[in-house]
Amino acid sequence: MSASSDLRPRDMSAEEDFASLLDETLGRDTGFDGSVVSGRVLRVTDDAVIVDVGLKSEGRVPLKEFGPPGQKPEVAIGDVVELYVERYEDRDGSIVLSREKARREESWTNLEKAHAANQRVNGTIYSRVKGGFTVDLGGAVAFLPGSQVDIRPVRDVGPLMGTPQPFQILKMDRARGNIVVSRRAVLEETRAEQRSELIQGLKEGMILDGVVKNITDYGAFVDLGGVDGLLHVTDIAWRRINHPSEALQIGQPVKVQVIRFNQDTQRISLGMKQLEIDPWEGVAAKYPPGAKFTGRVTNITDYGAFVELEPGVEGLVHVSEMSWTKKNVHPGKIVATSQEVDVLVLDVDASKRRISLGLKQVQRNPWEQFVEEHPVGTEIEGEIRNITEFGLFIAITADIDGMAHMSDLSWDEAGEQAITRYNKGDVIKAKVLDVDVEKERISLGIKQLRDDPAAGVFDRVHKGDIVTCVVTAVQANGVEVSVDEVLTGFIRRAELARDKGDQRPDRFAVGEKVDAKIISVDRAARKLALTIRGKEMDEDKQAIQDFGSADSGASLGDILGAAIRRRNQQTD
Repeated sequence: MSASSDLRPRDMSAEEDFASLLDETLGRDTGFDGSVVSGRVLRVTDDAVIVDVGLKSEGRVPLKEFGPPGQKPEVAIGDVVELYVERYEDRDGSIVLSREKARREESWTNLEKAHAANQRVNGTIYSRVKGGFTVDLGGAVAFLPGSQVDIRPVRDVGPLMGTPQPFQILKMDRARGNIVVSRRAVLEETRAEQRSELIQGLKEGMILDGVVKNITDYGAFVDLGGVDGLLHVTDIAWRRINHPSEALQIGQPVKVQVIRFNQDTQRISLGMKQLEIDPWEGVAAKYPPGAKFTGRVTNITDYGAFVELEPGVEGLVHVSEMSWTKKNVHPGKIVATSQEVDVLVLDVDASKRRISLGLKQVQRNPWEQFVEEHPVGTEIEGEIRNITEFGLFIAITADIDGMAHMSDLSWDEAGEQAITRYNKGDVIKAKVLDVDVEKERISLGIKQLRDDPAAGVFDRVHKGDIVTCVVTAVQANGVEVSVDEVLTGFIRRAELARDKGDQRPDRFAVGEKVDAKIISVDRAARKLALTIRGKEMDEDKQAIQDFGSADSGASLGDILGAAIRRRNQQTD
């Protein structure tokens, strides 16, 4: 028991002496932990690099730490490298080293200096993370927000990955290990420098290379390298472009010419078509009036359609020149966009870049065709398409109507009465009376299908003739009469008698026969103007001539009495 007791303290003392000796040799805090030391590569295994850092034990460093993220490690035996001492000795008696932390420590020191001096730093984008990307800044890992990648949105960051490029440090916190960088800030600074240089040397007429930055309804904004210019939709190409997206895409490289440059506002107007030959040169000789061409419909408006004769050269087919028969129809119902059509050149104004085209002129005029096939006097048959207060519209062809005026419906009835006998949709016959090609009118007649029953009567009656009439109506201003049951006539109140007291319409009765003198003949209206007063005055003159005059001693009563007796004798 005592022996054992004697030995234990001695053993404990030996352990304490050994620990003291080790501490004395290496020290509990060796001073190496957390420091950066230089070492020489001794061996390279599949997953580690063995390094001699001048201490009793060799260090072991993971192989993957000898290469940038995403790249193959590059290390060889004999290389001298800087290493970070995490722990001087672990449980296995080896030194725990880190190449990555050594690079990080060195990098952080350099980055802090650059950040304080507001200097750019070089780095490589190597992976995508939520909200942005990770960047290797020579050992230190930084975060690049998506909004700080470029001045304009970048759809494909593939070309930027793995490529060394400058960045601007926005914020860094060594305690937390956070670094935020911006590529956009570098580009904006470079852009400002380029803009200043470009603006100073910019002149109208210069040809520049640019990139389409943005597209709007009225044009595209082109990045000229630090400054933007507007490429209006009308200056993209000589041909019609309805929207810039038809010819351009965002990010597309383009060659443009400076059309206008306002030094005060620094607004730049650009053009692409100005770099090409103007297709309107010599257009008057190429497209003479009267020539026929085939073109493509590029745009349709309320007033017509634009037809492209060649790229950059368009003409307008006015709505009035689109169809012979479709007058009040929208052009979109006659032609369609991209449709190929045959057109006739009507007029060319090269100075105003205008060509008037005709679509209907390449087709035969249906009015001329009709008059050739149906001369005046031809009978036609058609459906009544419409009835108006002045006549009937009769379908002659699918697109052409003729009109039968109400006065040409019947020989016997008044037009207002005759038109009531017809209905829309009735198929009737008519005769062609007249065709006016210029006014595009066809006059038809229905009553002309049979002879005029009054034609013979007109041949017998003349102005000044005495005819026997039958009273058909008594009116306040005169009486209506008929002659030979075919013609109608009218005797005005003042013409009913020689004596004013007898000029009363009510003296006459319907059906009564009276003799009257014809004042005028209206063949078109089939009417006669008559007078009883004039007939009586003519009889008085004739009686005086035949039986003497009052100057010879005969009284007016004697003269008239003799005339009446003579007329009665002739009648008997």
